[in-house]
Amino acid sequence: MTTDTAAAEPAGIGFFEKWLSVWVALCIAAGIGLGSLVPGLFDVLAKLEYASVNLVVAVLIWAMVYPMMVNVDFASLRSIGDRPKGLVITVLVNWLVKPFTMAALGVLFFEVLFADLIAPADAEQYIAGLILLGAAPCTAMVFVWSQLTRGDATYTLVQVSLNDVIMIFAFAPLVALLLGVTSIVVPWETLLLSVGLYVVIPLAAGIVTRRWLVSHAARGESGVAAVEKFTGAIKPFSVAGLLATVVLLFGFQGQVILDRPVLIALIAVPLIIQSYGIFIIAYGAAYLWKVPFNVAAPCALIGTSNFFELAVAVAISLFGLTSGAALTTVVGVLVEVPVMLSLVAFANRTRGHFPGS
Repeated sequence: MTTDTAAAEPAGIGFFEKWLSVWVALCIAAGIGLGSLVPGLFDVLAKLEYASVNLVVAVLIWAMVYPMMVNVDFASLRSIGDRPKGLVITVLVNWLVKPFTMAALGVLFFEVLFADLIAPADAEQYIAGLILLGAAPCTAMVFVWSQLTRGDATYTLVQVSLNDVIMIFAFAPLVALLLGVTSIVVPWETLLLSVGLYVVIPLAAGIVTRRWLVSHAARGESGVAAVEKFTGAIKPFSVAGLLATVVLLFGFQGQVILDRPVLIALIAVPLIIQSYGIFIIAYGAAYLWKVPFNVAAPCALIGTSNFFELAVAVAISLFGLTSGAALTTVVGVLVEVPVMLSLVAFANRTRGHFPGS
């Protein structure tokens, strides 16, 4: 599981990214080990949150997202409407396919295939957690996955923003329909804080940085070259942020993983199948529709990853902090990074099959 790197990037960074999956595996092991050895430290870090958004993780994600935001070219926004295919696929997969396939997989595994292993009451909780994850498309980490596939930064921003707008209106009724609950209270603080931290603030910082770089480009150097040079220089911090996030996420749940490994594995099965299945649907549709790779890859990755802060917050408010639903949303967080990196690697290896590569 490796990731391709632009030829213009320094060789050291290319080598580091080439073995990114190895570093992630080491960070997973480190997180689980540290979470077990020094649980008090991770308890303190876990409590540094507001509206179910961990502020330490938020800072790390900001570090990951910022380099891509510098690459957003607002002048090219006018042409997004001329390339609607990626937006169409994103909307259809995220809102007409993903929530329903996730619910179906939950029922299949926890009420049929795993029926002899899990009590019916617990099965209902796990299915609920899966539904919450399936109805919440990614807001933050998709910028990282897009960056690793050298996706179109401006188009990715529009795709994420469109999903966020739809989520405001569709999340609650969709979850209510699939869970059979009469009313779902959307945790607006979580939703708005996440969008602000992961999209608005880094985007504003990226705009200011880009304008400064363009206006202060060295003599004989274009503004675009100055931006590329800057983002190449800060990219190691983005990768470091990703690895630190992995350590934290697995550290927060290290003891749970060690205490209940079989249950964690059972919950992970439908999540993994869903992730690869949704990616195949979106990526395949983009291939058949001849969508350029720098749009197709982020388009498929958006549908695959989840807005886990929102899912966790709703699970806790509906079912409680120690519920099976809350545990399932946390497992979704743990599964996401390794699975998404494998999909990033696959996308980079198949880049040549798409136009515009």
